[in-house]
Amino acid sequence: MSGQAAPDLPPDLPPDPPPTELSAVAHRVREHIVGMCAGPEGGHLGGSMSLVEILTLLYFEVMRIDPRRPAAMDRDIFLLSKGHGAICLYAVLAERGFFPTAELAGYARPGSRLMGHPVRAVPGVEMPTGSLGHGLALTNGFALARRDRRCFTVMGDGELQEGSVWEAAMASASLGLGNLTAIVDRNSLQITGATEDTIGLEPLADRWRSFGWVVREVDGHDYGALRQALAPDAADVDGTGRPHVIIARTVKGRGLPSLEAKARSHYAKLNGRQTERSLAVLRARHKRATS
Repeated sequence: MSGQAAPDLPPDLPPDPPPTELSAVAHRVREHIVGMCAGPEGGHLGGSMSLVEILTLLYFEVMRIDPRRPAAMDRDIFLLSKGHGAICLYAVLAERGFFPTAELAGYARPGSRLMGHPVRAVPGVEMPTGSLGHGLALTNGFALARRDRRCFTVMGDGELQEGSVWEAAMASASLGLGNLTAIVDRNSLQITGATEDTIGLEPLADRWRSFGWVVREVDGHDYGALRQALAPDAADVDGTGRPHVIIARTVKGRGLPSLEAKARSHYAKLNGRQTERSLAVLRARHKRATS
């Protein structure tokens, strides 16, 4: 690997929230995403909003990680193959304590390490990603190097149109990488429109099974369903060491009704009024959900 590993952080970090507070964390993550899309360069709003529950659960409950020791040898591994969802990853890493949340305000500004796609200068980022189709192959390498840790990657569904994904999928199964879990953010949209109108992916679950993977399909915004699918013994259910893929059915732009399930949510540069209205909608929905 190239580049320097991120330095460890001091131990004065907030405690992990209990599972019952995951929705509060997810709400703050969505507010951070809106805030970063209000910056000078805007951001990939839609595909970041669809990731929120997945990444929140991974970082706050599922993965063995320590923000004080981001390079610990016994850590679990996560790669965001759909690197354009970086603003969601940054928000989750900041909420988890890898770096101060105040740093999110500098996203995409001169001198900031928070770029449009993840880089290793950011604590908690294992590899630079964003050239689509490579995250699964890279995760194969991490999973093969140490089979005593869990390795996760999140891919976009449009990304599955890359042939390199399926080459890597064949290798995962052939190598018996039972410690590897791939998650497909199946929001059914890409920058040009519906995935099925571009290059059809269905029957997607059967495609993965034909490559030797254990497959689960879940609601990607349901913590209970995600928790069950991500349980430590979920992948190797038959004792054969097969890799595990979760097809997470999600909504692009989740949380903002005017943008939900719309291709135009893919990238947004929000002005002041749009930002205020978006935050107001998020806060109202969160209040209703928790009252």
